[in-house]
Amino acid sequence: MDKTEFSVLARNVATGRWFVVFISFLIMSVAGGTYIFGIYSQAIKTVLGYDQETLTTLGFFKDLGGNVGILSGLINEVTPPWVVLGIGAIMNITGYLMIWLSVTQRIAKPKTWQMYLYIYIGSNSQTFANTGSLVTCVKNFPQSRGSVLGILKGFVGLSGAIFTQIYHAIYGQNNTGVILLLGVLPSAVSLAVMLIVRPTKVITEKKELKRFYNFLYIALALAGFLMVMTVVENRVKKFPQSGYQIVAVFAILFLMFNLLVVVDAEIDKMKLEKLSSRRGQGSQKPLQIDIVGSKNKEQNPREIKLTDSRRGAPANQQEDKPESIRSSLARIFKGPTRGEDFTIPQALVSGDMIILFIATTCGVGTTLTAIDNMGQIGQSLGYTPVNISTFVSLISIWNFLGRVVSGYLSEFLLLKYKFPRPLLFTIIMLIACIGHIFIAFALPGSLYVASIIIGLSFGAQWPVVFAVISELFGLKYYATLYNFGAAASPLGSYLLSVRVAGKLYDKEARKQYFSAELLQGANAPATAHNKLTCMGHECFRLSFIIMTLVSLFGALVSGILVFRTRKFYRSDIYAQYRLEAEKSKEEDNDGEASVSNHGMNF
Repeated sequence: MDKTEFSVLARNVATGRWFVVFISFLIMSVAGGTYIFGIYSQAIKTVLGYDQETLTTLGFFKDLGGNVGILSGLINEVTPPWVVLGIGAIMNITGYLMIWLSVTQRIAKPKTWQMYLYIYIGSNSQTFANTGSLVTCVKNFPQSRGSVLGILKGFVGLSGAIFTQIYHAIYGQNNTGVILLLGVLPSAVSLAVMLIVRPTKVITEKKELKRFYNFLYIALALAGFLMVMTVVENRVKKFPQSGYQIVAVFAILFLMFNLLVVVDAEIDKMKLEKLSSRRGQGSQKPLQIDIVGSKNKEQNPREIKLTDSRRGAPANQQEDKPESIRSSLARIFKGPTRGEDFTIPQALVSGDMIILFIATTCGVGTTLTAIDNMGQIGQSLGYTPVNISTFVSLISIWNFLGRVVSGYLSEFLLLKYKFPRPLLFTIIMLIACIGHIFIAFALPGSLYVASIIIGLSFGAQWPVVFAVISELFGLKYYATLYNFGAAASPLGSYLLSVRVAGKLYDKEARKQYFSAELLQGANAPATAHNKLTCMGHECFRLSFIIMTLVSLFGALVSGILVFRTRKFYRSDIYAQYRLEAEKSKEEDNDGEASVSNHGMNF
C-alpha cells in the first residue's frame, strides 16, 4: 500500500460508519456506572447514616436517572449527537462529584433530597451517552439492529467489571474513590470523541453481520479474561495493586483490538470500489451514455404508487378538507401498521407498547432489585467486602454476556426461523425466576449462582426490548421511544426495591434490634446490634419470593404480546430497509456514471 492509498484508508476509517461503532464501544464501556452501585452504596449508608429504605430510595433515583432519557431523546431529535454527548458529560461530572464530596465529608452533610438530586443528575448522563451513540449506530446499521444493540448494550453491562479493575488499579481498596472515577472517566471519554459520533449513509454490505461477529469474539475474549481475573483476585487474599494495574491495561488493549475490525472493513470497501471502477471503465459504450442521461428523466416507480393509506387515493391528489376534532384526534393517535414509523403519541398509546412496558417493568424491576441490593444481601449472609465486589463483577460480566447473546441470538433466530423476539423476552423472565429463588432460600454458595443468573437475565432483556420497539414502531422517532421503554426500569425499581425489599429489610432489622435488646438487657452496649443492619437469610427471603411471583406475572404479560405480534414476525420485517439501501446504491452509481461521462454527455 503506497502513501496515497494509506492516506485514503486513514480518511475512510475516520469518516466511516464502522469507526462510529468503535468509538461508541469506548463510550459504552465506561457508561455503566449505575451497575456498580453495590460497591459504594455501603460507604454512603455508613457515612451518611442511612437506613435501608433511604438507601434503596437513593438507588431508585439512580435508576430513574439512568433510564428516563426522554429529554435526551427529544434533544437528539433536533440536534446532532455530539450535543447530546456533551450535555451528558457535563451532567455526569457534576452529579458524581457532589456525591464524592459528600461521602468524603469535604462538604457539609447534604439533605437526603439533595443526594437524590445528585445521583439523579449523575446517572441521567448515562441516557445521554446511550442516546447519542447507541441510537446513532442503530440508524447507521438498521439491518443489523439486534447485533448493534446486543454488542453496545453489552459493553454498558461489562463496564461495571472494567470500572472495578480500573478503580482498584488507581485507588486500591478505597471504595469511595470509585465515585470520583465515575465522575471523571466517562465525561473525559465523551468529550474527547463526541465529534466523531454522527449519522452516516446506510449501505448494504455482504460482510456486515460477519464484522459484528468479529466484534463479538473480541468482546467475549475480554469478558472471559475479566471473569478469570475476578476469580483469581477473589482467591488471592491480598491481590497487589500492581496486579490490578496490569489487568486494567490488558482490558484497555482488548478494547483497542476492535479497531482492527474497522480497518479491515474499510480495506475491503476500498478493494470493492477499485474492482467496480475497473469493471465500469472496461464496459463503457457510447450507447450507454444516452441511457444514463435518460434515467434522470424517468419517474420513480415508488412515487407513482405513493398513496394515502387511510383514504386509498393518490397522496398528491388529496384535497384539504376540514376535519372534526374527533377525527383529528383519531388521526393523531391511531397508528399505522406494525413496522411503519409511528409518531410519538401513536406509539405511546399503542396496546403493544403498553403491554411491553408492563412486562419490562416486571422483568427489569425484579432483577434490578437484586442488583441494587447486592451489597446488603451479601452483608446479611456474612460475605466479606471482597466477596461482594466479586458478586458485582460477576453480575457485570454476565450482564454483558446476556446482552450480547440475546442481541445476536434473537437476530439469528429471527432471520433464520422467524422466531419472535417477544417470545425470547418471555423465556428470559422465566430464567430470572431461578436467580430470585436462589437468593430467597440462601443456600451455601447460592449467591454466586444467583449473581450469574441475575446478571445474565437483566442484561438479556434490554437488547430484546429495544429491538422490539424499533421493529414495531419504526426508527423515525426511535431516540425518544427507546428512552420511553427504558423508563420501565426505574418504575420497577421503585415499586419493588424501595416499596418492597427496602421496607421488608428495615422491618426485619428493627425486629432483630429489639430482640437483641430483650436478650442482652436494657444496659447492653449501643453497638451490640445496629438497628439499621439486618443479618441472616430472613432479611431478603420474603422480598425475593415476591420477586419470583412478579417475574412470572411479567412472563405471562409478555406472552400476550407474543400472541398479538405472531403474524408480524412471520413476515420479512427488514424488507423496506434493504430496498432503501439498494435504491441509494443505484442513485450513487448513477451519479458516479454521470460525473465520469460529464464531458461526453455535453
